[in-house]
Amino acid sequence: MKQLIAATACLLIMVLTGCQTDPVDGVVRTNEPSKGDVTSFGDAFDGLKTVGNVEYYASDQAVAEAKNQFRAENYGNSGALFFKATQLAPNDGGAWMGLAASCDRIHRFDLADRAYARAFKLVGATPEYYNNVGYSYLLRGKLQDARSNFLKAYELAPNDPTIANNLKLLASSVQNIER
Repeated sequence: MKQLIAATACLLIMVLTGCQTDPVDGVVRTNEPSKGDVTSFGDAFDGLKTVGNVEYYASDQAVAEAKNQFRAENYGNSGALFFKATQLAPNDGGAWMGLAASCDRIHRFDLADRAYARAFKLVGATPEYYNNVGYSYLLRGKLQDARSNFLKAYELAPNDPTIANNLKLLASSVQNIER
């Protein structure tokens, strides 16, 4: 049993020595050259790989794993997987929304704006879209823009608890502004 544990530890060490984790966004980066891409997001995500080899994912597998990574707060990894899903299925609005949300969480608002623009063309003016854009503005500290988007989402889905909670969060943010 001890030999099995030692062998597993050695294998894990060998796998991880070729990678480095960025402590800011949790993205595992490798030294492998990027393979190029079909969208304008490639420069920002050049060389990003997750622990699993995303080259062999179908788009629905990439989206499912990206959602798991997002829930686990591994936003860099979820971004890389959502980006891969957008390459595999460029008309998947959910993948673009996930990519935008992941970019928000690592404070790459420039990329988030581009992904939201693409998502809007695919999913349209949905409550989820306006809620996510509102949350993006909240993260940036643009409270008026956040409120405007949250209210649009609320008009479309007044019984959605996530939107209601985000409006409460916004209200508490306004009350707790440091001057």
